[in-house]
Amino acid sequence: MHSRINPRLSTIEISGIRKFFNMVSDYDDVVSLTIGQPDFPTPSSIKQAGIDAIHNNQTSYTHNAGIIELRRAISAHVSTLYQLDYEPVEEIIVTVGASQAIDITLRTILETGDEVLLPGPVYPGYEPLIKLSGGVPVHIDTRDNGFKLTADLIRENVTPETKAIILPYPSNPTGVSLTEKELRDIADLVKERELFIIADEIYGELVFEQEHTSIAKFKEIKDHVVVINGVSKSQAMTGWRIGYTLAPAWLSRHLLKVHQYNVSCASSISQHAALEALQNGRIYTEEMKAAYQKRRDYVLNRLNKMGLDYSAPDGAFYVFPSLALQGETTFNLAVRMVKEAGVALVPGDAFSEYGEGYMRLSYAYSLETLEKGLDRLDNFLLNNRI
Repeated sequence: MHSRINPRLSTIEISGIRKFFNMVSDYDDVVSLTIGQPDFPTPSSIKQAGIDAIHNNQTSYTHNAGIIELRRAISAHVSTLYQLDYEPVEEIIVTVGASQAIDITLRTILETGDEVLLPGPVYPGYEPLIKLSGGVPVHIDTRDNGFKLTADLIRENVTPETKAIILPYPSNPTGVSLTEKELRDIADLVKERELFIIADEIYGELVFEQEHTSIAKFKEIKDHVVVINGVSKSQAMTGWRIGYTLAPAWLSRHLLKVHQYNVSCASSISQHAALEALQNGRIYTEEMKAAYQKRRDYVLNRLNKMGLDYSAPDGAFYVFPSLALQGETTFNLAVRMVKEAGVALVPGDAFSEYGEGYMRLSYAYSLETLEKGLDRLDNFLLNNRI
């Protein structure tokens, strides 16, 4: 019977992040700095909106694209924050988290053999979805470019088979962003080409010193761009599973077909909670962002004292320091850190081959937890002379 399974699945593995997290959970007294999830609870008013939706019997199917009130709120939200102009009825689809938004986008645009360019290292969730859609992931080495997939690197790697470019900024695992000038250069590159840009901006509200710029603001390439976003990271709503796509009407019509047959619609209850989040929850996002920035500064100060190299993160809640021992893989080193020091970071090879020699540290944890974990990391480095 094995031969009757979709052969594309033979090239796909469980996420390296989850594999490592599950392994760590078997050990006692380990400070885990591995998971990219807000440690804040969903704000009370947002939870109450979900409770009210249940009590008000708002528990049936919604429009496939989502309740119109939420789509209008999304339109207003991205207009205010990013100066984007998306029409609620025809250009916005509410999805089951950003992951499903990415999935339906890839399944809509890819044909067998189409290449998708993406930075390396990168969040491991894209490659399997590209392969399941018949596409070919092409990782571009960004290590000598500050982990940025810029126009020059794209130009060097575009082939006749290239169909799409994934721009996941702020980045998981590095926390770096692209500047407006860097995005303008990419826009200029693709505007005369038949290329799609999938802009995963799920961390866009968690940018610190500078404002987040969306490549979709360049109107001349709006037909090329699908923006992926949601409320999971910005509003501490990962389990509510609400994301959305922003795309031109001609493309959204096709995205909606895939979405409809995939899930019918996102949870009605979660949609009402997300509506409250977008209409009245900005203050919570700002409070959480301030906490993340304070944690980031603490973590970077500690890494500096340990003498570790990293590219300074602009946003999200990750930093990707260089951590390697000659003759030892990053994965094995990470396992030793768990066993010998009781601290866990995600080995960089979970984020493609270009993550080897690095580890992802998530600072979506309390300062107390970060201090304890970094103390253990510091002692391990001293004992191993890294």
